[in-house]
Amino acid sequence: MSEPQTVAAPKKVNLRRPEVMEQVQAQVEQHYRSIVVEKLRASGNVLFAGGLTVRLAKQFGFCYGVERAIDLAYAARKVFKDKKLYILGEIIHNPEVNEQVRRMGIKTLTGERPEASLDDVTASDAVIIPAFGAEVSTMDRLKAIGCRLVDTTCGDVLSVWKRVTQYASDQITSIIHGKAWHEETKATSSRALAKGPGLYLVVYNLEETDYVCDYIRRAGSKAEFLKKFEGAHSPGFDPDRDLQCIGLANQTTMLRSETEEVQRRLRQAMRDRYGDAELPRRYQFFDTICGATQERQDALDDLLQQPLDLMIVVGGYNSSNTSHLVEMSEKRCPTYFIKAASKIISDTRIQHFDLHKQGEIETADWLPMGRPVSIGVTAGASCPNNLIEETIRRLFELRGVTLENLLES
Repeated sequence: MSEPQTVAAPKKVNLRRPEVMEQVQAQVEQHYRSIVVEKLRASGNVLFAGGLTVRLAKQFGFCYGVERAIDLAYAARKVFKDKKLYILGEIIHNPEVNEQVRRMGIKTLTGERPEASLDDVTASDAVIIPAFGAEVSTMDRLKAIGCRLVDTTCGDVLSVWKRVTQYASDQITSIIHGKAWHEETKATSSRALAKGPGLYLVVYNLEETDYVCDYIRRAGSKAEFLKKFEGAHSPGFDPDRDLQCIGLANQTTMLRSETEEVQRRLRQAMRDRYGDAELPRRYQFFDTICGATQERQDALDDLLQQPLDLMIVVGGYNSSNTSHLVEMSEKRCPTYFIKAASKIISDTRIQHFDLHKQGEIETADWLPMGRPVSIGVTAGASCPNNLIEETIRRLFELRGVTLENLLES
């Protein structure tokens, strides 16, 4: 009988050496820094000229996790300059940043435009794990190949994985508030299965949450349940058996207010079904909302207290945290979700992403004319400052104002 093969641990390389990071910081600043945004922050986040007031949210743009992921990707290119370098999907959900990564010769292995596959990776190559993390099966395959791994997984995501893994160990079903198709939630779900027969169910919104709550209270058609949550539950999931003990987790970029409501409704359903005495054993919850996500949501809420005619939200259309900022804003005022300033075609035409239609549309007469206008601007955690600057610059150009002259005055 042959000896069982063991997988060698990936070799670790210190990418954060001072001489490397000095070069990385210079390159990152060249690509993404905005002196205009820095001056705007220093002047109270408000600019006024030509009858136009632009109010910038107090928290916006790159978070620490995103900055770290980008720094490590740039550092990997410098340290592994003689190696083939790959990345699983997108480093973050921003088209400009991902395009910069491609220009550095880093090839994508998964996603909408893969340039290679896992079959192409060899032990002499290096692979970047994006900020969202990766599924356990993918990580195991990469470790078996023996390639170098540059893991940029966000610390907040790792905290969620720890919680889901603990639920699995305690034979508790993880109910994950998130998007079943999102890379982060896929990676989180896989952790429920990593150490044995774990269980998970992903709920996307309050409507799906209420459906689960009704099933907990009164049961129902198992076949209908499994059809409704197809692709969003662990293999062999049985709602009659697997909803008796549940623990809550979430995709870190969801709306905090909605996650809290998901928690409240499920807790009440478990209380109604099993009573107060059984609740501590059958229901668990730990707060796993990303702090940066919450800061940006809170800052937007503060901004929306100001008198605004409309809001501009800048970011990648597939960015979860950015789309939730749009959801918050559009309840209060006309909101335009753009990925770049080029989408502001003129003072009468704008192209923007419609969350409900899941596609880009064009709106006419979007900017009020003939009177003073107040516009709010914010951006998701994966949006670089240079894109925010370009957006603000474009807004003032529509009023014939040069941003540099405005900031110098």
